[in-house]
Amino acid sequence: MRITKKYLNELTYRVIGCAIEVHKHLGPGLLESVYEKCLLRELNLQGLANKSQIYVPLEYKGLHLETELRLDVLVEDILCVELKAQEGLLPIHDAVLLSYMQMLQKPKGILINFHCVNIFKEGQKTLVNNLFSLLPEE
Repeated sequence: MRITKKYLNELTYRVIGCAIEVHKHLGPGLLESVYEKCLLRELNLQGLANKSQIYVPLEYKGLHLETELRLDVLVEDILCVELKAQEGLLPIHDAVLLSYMQMLQKPKGILINFHCVNIFKEGQKTLVNNLFSLLPEE
């Protein structure tokens, strides 16, 4: 599979669709861990490879540091997904996801907040980094 901007954008659309499906069945107000388990099930049903609670390695000047940093979901080994179930997204959530993307060397990520009325309008945000700009269009 050749990774392109088009492929990542289509994958992003599919993952957000999975989140909308979960939200349609569960609604807001549950724990993040519940949404994560249901999202993983929906990704599997849609045939999308995924891993959860991915260890995010941290290296500082040649020193590998043990941390508790964990990405919620990695889809198709290329798209980072960070989940929330709280009142609104904050700038720190962007910073955390961008950091995970950089440390894992992944070009795109999605923040999904299940504590909202409409996932598509207010409950998701996509982020890209410099690796995305280096990818071919198609």
